[in-house]
Amino acid sequence: MLRVTSNMMNSQLLLNLNRNNRAMNDTQLQLATGRKINKPSDDPVGITYSLRYRSELSANEQYQKNLDSTVSWLDYNDTIMSQAGEVVQRLRELTVNGATGTNPQSALDSINAEVTQLKAQMVDIANSQLNGKYIFNGQQYTDKPYDSADPKNTITDTGPINYTIGESVQLPINVTGNDFFGAKSDPDNIFAILDNISQALTSGNQTALSSELSKIDSRTDKMLAVQADVGAKTNRVELMQGRLSDLETNLTDLQSKTEDGDYAELLMRSKVEENIYNASLSVGAKIIQNSLVDFIR
Repeated sequence: MLRVTSNMMNSQLLLNLNRNNRAMNDTQLQLATGRKINKPSDDPVGITYSLRYRSELSANEQYQKNLDSTVSWLDYNDTIMSQAGEVVQRLRELTVNGATGTNPQSALDSINAEVTQLKAQMVDIANSQLNGKYIFNGQQYTDKPYDSADPKNTITDTGPINYTIGESVQLPINVTGNDFFGAKSDPDNIFAILDNISQALTSGNQTALSSELSKIDSRTDKMLAVQADVGAKTNRVELMQGRLSDLETNLTDLQSKTEDGDYAELLMRSKVEENIYNASLSVGAKIIQNSLVDFIR
């Protein structure tokens, strides 16, 4: 028969008191922080999921920032392309006017003066920057692509600028000047067209002016196609923004269910554990109240 000594009773009592006190403190900590997981030992499995949700939320936040930058870049490109389209449209109107054959040379000279200004405007557009980056020069965006003295012979960099907008999802967002304004060897290079029109106006050659109209139309179609592609990318990015926003909501909800405590439940549990601890103290006081004198009487 096992003999229960006073030391055994005291040790067991202290063990139980410490356990009850620790449980009460843990619950009060959860109440104070509003979280049911404050250290890995609270829920080893839950902390694994919690860290995973945090990692995915962090990545999702970065993807959303990338998408915001992407939208800014694409919108700016679309604006610049629209401006270029307006210049080309005005150039066509002037070319048609100059090719009528009823204009005196003085009128052709006046048209040529405006064409010269249109060329300068187109060069400015081709050298557009966003946040210090030349948007039509590929990966060499720190270098100014178009020389105002000889823009038609410019060869822009063709390297893509990729933005990561999702896990393993990269989107090339840039448009090269060669694609939009025409390559050096293209007969419908917009700067070559401008030079040809200017020369024809200077010499009063209506036939040469008329021959440039088909080139203007060809370049216009290509510019519109490039701009349409930018619009399609913008639509895709906006869809991605909606998807990432929904994903953020879902991950936040899962994280909350894993980490956050139920305040009403914690409050009730805290009261129960406080009562248990107080009861333990009361019972313990009765168990260990006997002194050495009481035992030797």
